[in-house]
Amino acid sequence: MTAWFKRKEKGIQTATEEKKDTPKGLWYKSPTGKIVESEDLAKNFYVSPEDDYHVRIGSKEYFEILFDDNKFQELDEKLNSKDPLKFEDTKKYSDRLKAAQAKTGLNDAVRSAIGKSMGKDIVVACMDFSFIGGSMGSVVGEKIARAIDHAKKKKVPFLMISKSGGARMMEAALSLMQLAKTSAKLAQLAEAKIPYISLCTDPTTGGTTASYAMLGDINISEPGALIGFAGPRIVKDTTGKELPEGFQTSEFLKEHGFLDFISHRRDLKKKLNLYIDLITNQPVRN
Repeated sequence: MTAWFKRKEKGIQTATEEKKDTPKGLWYKSPTGKIVESEDLAKNFYVSPEDDYHVRIGSKEYFEILFDDNKFQELDEKLNSKDPLKFEDTKKYSDRLKAAQAKTGLNDAVRSAIGKSMGKDIVVACMDFSFIGGSMGSVVGEKIARAIDHAKKKKVPFLMISKSGGARMMEAALSLMQLAKTSAKLAQLAEAKIPYISLCTDPTTGGTTASYAMLGDINISEPGALIGFAGPRIVKDTTGKELPEGFQTSEFLKEHGFLDFISHRRDLKKKLNLYIDLITNQPVRN
């Protein structure tokens, strides 16, 4: 009598074309070790349900969260960075740009769009950290400046979502000039009495913090975001002092007056529009 569990034929018999691969990104593991299905993560506004960790996301996800039915008109979509300085380190800057564009499907480190959020128009500019660390180059500065102009022209509120490692070193002084340009445009927006909300997400550092990220009529953040100018090691070496616990987290900055409030991502859309209704003296939307 042959045992029922014995194989009649040796080896794997499944044809290659019939094999099923495990989908990529099926699970997400948060820094605290909690594991969550990617589908559940998306349904929970890309926040780990068990530990409330806010996963780093980009413009695609923020537009999805903020715009009604994910409907919006993208602004200046075709703007691309050039290499005026012919910069080269271990790789040519022009090659880095091509590689980043191919890898991310983005043209640069910021996208801007206009659409309705809770029924009313808003202009949103959102940075993408996946594109060369969300670094600020000439195109980033120009797209933000044009988005501000669009908000001013249409007389609608402007939201800037920052997520950046700072100025793009491959563009040197041209990158640093964007700090002044975007700040000047925001001053014009303030003169026109159009609300500007700055949302600092993880991470917001360097020249971004030194310019538009901290110039909002209201400066807000997500829980646990890293926000600062220089890194903790540089600050410690410069001041010669031990840094307090939680230094440069959004909670620390709120406690010390740099932020107005911290919003959980699931409440972001509602809180953002509540502030706009209050500051513009309009009926509060539900």
